[in-house]
Amino acid sequence: MPEKHAPHYGQTFFDDLDDGSRGSARVVVPLVHELVRPRSVLDVGCGRGSWLAEWADQGITDLLGIDGDYVDRSTMHMEPSLFRPMDLRRPFSLGRTFDLVESLEVAEHLDESCADAFVESLVRHADTVLFSAAIPCQGGTHHVNERWPSYWAERFSRLGFWPVDVVRPAIWTDKRVKRWYRQNIVVFTSRPEFERRDTCLDMVHPEYWECLIKDWLADNPAFTAATQAGIPGPVRHPFP
Repeated sequence: MPEKHAPHYGQTFFDDLDDGSRGSARVVVPLVHELVRPRSVLDVGCGRGSWLAEWADQGITDLLGIDGDYVDRSTMHMEPSLFRPMDLRRPFSLGRTFDLVESLEVAEHLDESCADAFVESLVRHADTVLFSAAIPCQGGTHHVNERWPSYWAERFSRLGFWPVDVVRPAIWTDKRVKRWYRQNIVVFTSRPEFERRDTCLDMVHPEYWECLIKDWLADNPAFTAATQAGIPGPVRHPFP
């Protein structure tokens, strides 16, 4: 996440993420471990390191997390020595590769002008990437580039990576995992043992759809009242 936006990512921001991140990681990491069998993991936009802590619990010792320098090292869930401050707006190279790179709900915080270089930086460090990013209208703190998964898939495809959508079906209804992960997580890889398949990447989780409807109704009380009274409303397309 960009340094200049550090005020958006204070202690409250990370406090709100903590419980959901670690609980989600407890479910997702073993699934990905079984699929990829990594011996080394890089987390890009790691925050306090909740996901890396779960990888450590899986026995992985070659770990590294990168994020903005604003992350408070004293609140980390991993060894601070495994953290490296970095401005994710800019292309980066760590001078080595990993078996797996993960970047979860990070890309939407970066300006669109950063998107291509960000994906290039991810694939520079591994042949398999666990990736998720907010879709349009998902909402969140300083989301400046919410895009459908197909937008990101196109950028990975240019670099020889294709989607392997096997994690989402396994966690789609698992409420232990936060809904943004259930909706958005996709594996991108260039490893030949992973079969290329046509898949529908752009999906909205039912729980998000329900939230959008409830939020819209809350913002339009006249429509709600008319509906409850049985009066036909003029609104045909509630989401312009």
